[in-house]
Amino acid sequence: MTAQLYCFGESGNAYKAALTMALAGFAWEPVFVDFFNGGARSPEYRALNPMGEVPVLVDGATVLSQSGAIVDYVLERTGAFEESWDRAARREVLRWVLWDNHKFSSVAGSTRFLMNFLDAEHRPAEVISWHQGRLRASLKVLDGALAGRDWLAGDAISSADIACCSYLYYPEPFGFDRADWPHIDAWLTRIAAQPGWKHPYDLMPGNPGDRVGKEPR
Repeated sequence: MTAQLYCFGESGNAYKAALTMALAGFAWEPVFVDFFNGGARSPEYRALNPMGEVPVLVDGATVLSQSGAIVDYVLERTGAFEESWDRAARREVLRWVLWDNHKFSSVAGSTRFLMNFLDAEHRPAEVISWHQGRLRASLKVLDGALAGRDWLAGDAISSADIACCSYLYYPEPFGFDRADWPHIDAWLTRIAAQPGWKHPYDLMPGNPGDRVGKEPR
């Protein structure tokens, strides 16, 4: 049976898992989670993931939540990317993945949510400004790290690149413009040139246009 990824296109964390599977050649199919209408709060979904978060991977008897755990599982199954690298190189990958979790994706995701998925009257301007300041600081770190090199860790794409790129292909405004960050821009172009790459809204079901005119529950 083909592995199933419970996901929706607007989730940058789900994109980390989906893009890893697409680039690694791992057979999978998406299962849409109607997150904004309570899909992750149903008893059936909570049976898969009591945390009520996306994504969840179901591969036979294996059920995994958290994108990092899913990525690790896919790499172990496929031998893709850094799976064959030495320990020092893999620790460098891990360093960037942990940085992304704490300093980058969490900030980018929160800022994007506040600016695009709340009604205008509920968007907290001061909070958004604070988040954007943190985001700019992280973008500066990322752009600097990519100066003079193609990939974040090693000489080829790794899960470090996939983790850190996951929110940067989304079109909704959240304080990131590729034109302002030339090394990030070139890096995103290299990632998008990888066989199997797709934009998150093409790789997974669910995008903002699907919810136009619908009231969330």
